[in-house]
Amino acid sequence: MNKDFVRACYKEFDTVRLFADAPMRFHTTFRIGGAADLLFYPKNIEEVQKIICIAREYDEQITFLGNGSNILIRDGGIRGLVIQFSKKMAFISREDTDLIVGAGALLRDVAAFAQKSGLSGFEFACGIPGSIGGAIFMNAGAYDDEMKSVVVSVKTVSLSGAVREYSMEELDFSYRHSIFQNSAEAICETRLHLHEEDSALILERMADLNHRRESKQPLAYPSAGSTFKRPSGYFAGTLIDQTGLKGLTVGGAQVSQKHAGFVINIGNATANDVQQLISIVQKRVYAKHAVQLFPELRIIGEA
Repeated sequence: MNKDFVRACYKEFDTVRLFADAPMRFHTTFRIGGAADLLFYPKNIEEVQKIICIAREYDEQITFLGNGSNILIRDGGIRGLVIQFSKKMAFISREDTDLIVGAGALLRDVAAFAQKSGLSGFEFACGIPGSIGGAIFMNAGAYDDEMKSVVVSVKTVSLSGAVREYSMEELDFSYRHSIFQNSAEAICETRLHLHEEDSALILERMADLNHRRESKQPLAYPSAGSTFKRPSGYFAGTLIDQTGLKGLTVGGAQVSQKHAGFVINIGNATANDVQQLISIVQKRVYAKHAVQLFPELRIIGEA
């Protein structure tokens, strides 16, 4: 990494929000990943614009990261600059039945805010371990609902430093997909549209969803969440279970014995362990069922 770029960043921003050679295993829910050359936590859109412009001036690669769920960072880490949206950009405010939410806000916190405000429609996300920015990027969903159903607009910063606001119709939402998977933009803020309902009823639904999640998912171990996308007409976890792969282990990575749709880190797993295990699962499921599984998690970084 260009040392002049690092010096320029340290000159411009608080040193407590800049980290050189940052081990990314501490910044992902999988607890896996090599070091990022430079990690930065912005606190507003203006800072996102500013550091992007500095990085572009020095021709540094830029990677955007949310809460670090649904992602696998390779063992060689990430070159250039990582901008991670965290609690520094986790604001939530209400405008009538809409919520204005910063990209770093955790989904569980947004769901809790909505519930206390008597606003329904976001219960499905109360147990998803991600941030608003990442959820929009992936069109995250659970229990037959998804971000597409509540997002009104999204505010971004491009690699030129320009701020843009997308309408819902422009976001190209589909199953685990949004327009941002094909464009290099920082998701900074969103407007969500909900509807009024009794807070007690909302809380009851959230409690039920959380109970279902806790009873079925391997929450005692680090993971990226669901490892595979749902193939049309099937459930990935069921196919993997029927192939007899529960408990299959490569290094520190294992197909969960509680829910076969999850690859978990049972202790010091490497990204290479996870990728090898995913490949084995794909090949064996295809051999038995003639169904191709595709990873839901993003895989980024250097091998």
